[in-house]
Amino acid sequence: MCGIAGFIDFKGRSNQEMLDSMVTTLNHRGPDDSGSELYSFNDTQIGFGHARLSIIDLSMAGHQPMHFEGFSILLNGEIYNYEEIRKVLVEKGHKFTSTSDTEVVLKSFIEWGKSCVQRFIGMFVFVIYNREEQKIYFCRDRAGVKPCYIYNNNGLILFASELKAFHEHPHFIKEIDHFALYNYMQYGYVIENDSIFKFCKKLPPSNWLTIDLESKEVENYKYWDLLEHFKKPILKLDPVEITETVESVLKSSCNYRMVADVPVGVFLSGGYDSSLVTAVLQKDRTEKIKTFTIGFPDGIDESEYARKVADHLGTDHTVYNCTHKDAQEIIPDLPYYYDEPFADISSIPSILVSRLAREKVTVALSADGGDELFAGYSWYSNFYKRLGEINTVPERLKMASSIGLNIAEKIIPNGFIQLNHRVLGLSEILRSKKDQRLIELMYHSRRLPNGFNKRLFLDMKSSKPQIFSKSYEGLNSEFGSMLALDYQMNLTDCLLVKVDRATMSTSLEGREPLMDHRLAETAAVLPMEYKYDGSTYKKILRDITHKYIPSEIMERPKVGFDLPVFDYLNKELSYLVEEYLSDSSIKESQIFNPVFISQIVSKFKEGTLLYKTVIWRVLMFQMWYAKWMK
Repeated sequence: MCGIAGFIDFKGRSNQEMLDSMVTTLNHRGPDDSGSELYSFNDTQIGFGHARLSIIDLSMAGHQPMHFEGFSILLNGEIYNYEEIRKVLVEKGHKFTSTSDTEVVLKSFIEWGKSCVQRFIGMFVFVIYNREEQKIYFCRDRAGVKPCYIYNNNGLILFASELKAFHEHPHFIKEIDHFALYNYMQYGYVIENDSIFKFCKKLPPSNWLTIDLESKEVENYKYWDLLEHFKKPILKLDPVEITETVESVLKSSCNYRMVADVPVGVFLSGGYDSSLVTAVLQKDRTEKIKTFTIGFPDGIDESEYARKVADHLGTDHTVYNCTHKDAQEIIPDLPYYYDEPFADISSIPSILVSRLAREKVTVALSADGGDELFAGYSWYSNFYKRLGEINTVPERLKMASSIGLNIAEKIIPNGFIQLNHRVLGLSEILRSKKDQRLIELMYHSRRLPNGFNKRLFLDMKSSKPQIFSKSYEGLNSEFGSMLALDYQMNLTDCLLVKVDRATMSTSLEGREPLMDHRLAETAAVLPMEYKYDGSTYKKILRDITHKYIPSEIMERPKVGFDLPVFDYLNKELSYLVEEYLSDSSIKESQIFNPVFISQIVSKFKEGTLLYKTVIWRVLMFQMWYAKWMK
């Protein structure tokens, strides 16, 4: 796990000092070693920089940038099956000077070109400079576990694992993208391939991006798409065979993520996903797996459940009970860690458990992905039930009903924001194609009402995210569209960002066994009753877990993370609200309507604000603005 940064400057305005400054901002991602090199082609300057966290091959043979003949590479991440690929390459005549996965990636690219990525099991972003072709290649892992931002404006291309590196380049223009900001306020994070800045995008997951240094042309190529697997036929196997298939892939995924030359541990929450990962890893191992849990006496505290799981499995368990002071001290630093507005409150315990784990290990496994792949959220059944109600309207009446609702929406008084939102949403859902109705339902249910947004922003720049507009036709189940959307959005754009920044903030490598693309492909073709059978969520994962851990330890109502942040903001942290949501601060950022912000702050203090999460989202933006835009 590392940090990468660099530039392609077609106008020759960049230098070594700028590159070194960019790399320095990423030292927390890679404190063990760093490297930066400047190359040139005609008038173009190319900078490759790397901050290294040594995980595989701890020697200087793994130093980056790494070179071979006319190729140079930067790698952030891990290729877990690199030893198997290395053996194939040796049989083909390749020689190796290190035992690192970086050298395997480079020589795989030399041997197989872009198709090399089909052999990789891992999380990664790598950049390769081919001097013979004078092309630079970028590639990101299938799910987007590892980040890569690319800025392209006025003949300057910047790339980095985190946006903070761009601020070190004097020609970086930090202008807010108001469409990205609008979507941040709807969902609590910047979605899809956007960033908070204009001219800056995320490299899309499962994509190659090629830059021709001679023609300056940029080409994108998507090498994997989970939606295509949701279009494949459903598995027709008996229950035993299906369970064995899923468990086999799961075991392989977990064991691959133990590959390291440093100590490895597991984040154990006590829920099904983390307990299953821990159980699979502890099974047949004589050494005790190190597990880590954060308790929250002030909120919903599941640390006792985690301890019961750890005791049953016999792990080397560490618990830290988080105080309100621990959580409060992290909040002012969130804008630095996350680089752009990010409002997932669970980032706080993620940072705390990362700090706890880093005291004993350098790698920690997390268990994100199970809910999105195996239907673990209660809202899936709620959406599906509402879709059934909508589908009771005869098809021939749906358009007429939609038109009628559109007319009704226009005569609803301005003060009835929620009613207006529901009527407009229902109208759009009825108007949509049958295969798209579930997606339309998710879209309208997850965003703030138009009436609220119009009051919130001084100049509202809204757009419907592309992920809600793409076609979901031909999937092997109606549920598939919800799972595929959350995999690409809630998981990639929120949960994986949260874990990456939290772990990297303390120089800890986070690994995600449930994000193995083979498991995603298997889940996509499972019969629906193995995910949600009408009463049990993540049914097959629960069944497998019960093979390792008795159901009486595991069975309890599913609860979400809860930390009393809003209580903090009304008490100990009220100074943050007073400072960042004050009339003067709101006017300075020139984004939100000061009068409306004042109104919702008053309602928040009174305990009558309906959309309470908006306070946290605005606060996180304002704190980010003060950190990065002044």
